[in-house]
Amino acid sequence: MSSATSANPAASVIPGLFRGLFDDAAVFPPGNLPVAEAVPAHRAHRAAWYAESVGPLLCGAGRLDELTAAAAGEQPLRVGLVLPGGSTELAPALAAAAPFEVAGVELATRDAAGALAELDRLLAPEIPAAVELPRELLRGEGLEAALDLIAGSRYRAKFRTGGLVADAFPDEEELAAFLTGCARRGLAYKCTAGLHNAVRHTDATTGFEHHGFLNVLLAARESDPAVATEVLAERDGEVLAKAVRTLTDRQVTVIRDSFTAFGTCSIAEPLADLASLGLLPASPLPQEDR
Repeated sequence: MSSATSANPAASVIPGLFRGLFDDAAVFPPGNLPVAEAVPAHRAHRAAWYAESVGPLLCGAGRLDELTAAAAGEQPLRVGLVLPGGSTELAPALAAAAPFEVAGVELATRDAAGALAELDRLLAPEIPAAVELPRELLRGEGLEAALDLIAGSRYRAKFRTGGLVADAFPDEEELAAFLTGCARRGLAYKCTAGLHNAVRHTDATTGFEHHGFLNVLLAARESDPAVATEVLAERDGEVLAKAVRTLTDRQVTVIRDSFTAFGTCSIAEPLADLASLGLLPASPLPQEDR
């Protein structure tokens, strides 16, 4: 537990379902917060009453020099390394991240076997990692083979749930296939992009169909793709909130052992959604950080 969290007794108001759920992706699209602004904003999140809900600050391999300059002279940051360029970025990124506490590595690749071997070779055993394969490789038999391979390692899977174009958003059936495939194997995973809001919805500006993170949390305990698809399609926030309130401690553990975190460029937005559904205190909430 971080010093900020342990020093703040009010942090205990964060239910277990939401602890460490929101990885801080403020510097990534569509937020694109400058690194020099993201660092103090992240430190403020980590000192706030909701600190237990906030994961590490995510940073791409190409911006670690900026991060080092922005964080110099203060308490070391917990940083998640995001490596879109694959295994070749791992060694230099780990070297560049020496000033930080590396909380995890997220490695995108088309070669899962090679990526797993490189992680085994270079990554300390105590540092978790997640392997992201392109969605086109995670369909049909490709999904089964990829999940089998990752499940045979000590690493998590990573799945992209959105982006800047409509095609970046998987539909309910595609996401359900991934979630239930992981559930059947006991394979942990994280998600990224498009999950800022708690409930499935259509964005009024873009028309994109966004999954809700409450939908994903509740679907994470399902092993039947049809049931998971139904949960992912639910658009009534009160229905989802009621389902959350009925979860047992054991069910929460199962869910979070599966769905470990997601990257969000806004910490304020998911907290506000949870507060509006009565699942978190309504105030004080952070200012909008996008």
